[in-house]
Amino acid sequence: MLGEKHDLIHEFPEHKERIHELKLNDPHFSKLFDEYHELEHEVRRIEEGNETPSDEYTEELKMRRLQLKDELFNLIKG
Repeated sequence: MLGEKHDLIHEFPEHKERIHELKLNDPHFSKLFDEYHELEHEVRRIEEGNETPSDEYTEELKMRRLQLKDELFNLIKG
C-alpha cells in the first residue's frame, strides 16, 4: 500500500538494537539487510509512479522483499 514504510526499523521497532548489532557484526545479515532495503526503495519508487515496470516484475520484487524480510526476521530472533 502506498505510504507504508517497510524498512526493517518500521517493521520491527522492538528489535532496533538487535538489528543494529547484527548489521555491525554479521556480514551475512548486513548483505541481506542491504538487499532488502534496495528492493524496498525500488518498490517504493514504483508505487509512487517514478518507475513503471510490468506488474509481473513488481510482484517479483515484492515477493523477494517478503522472502528477505522473513529471513532477516529469523536472524533477528536467532
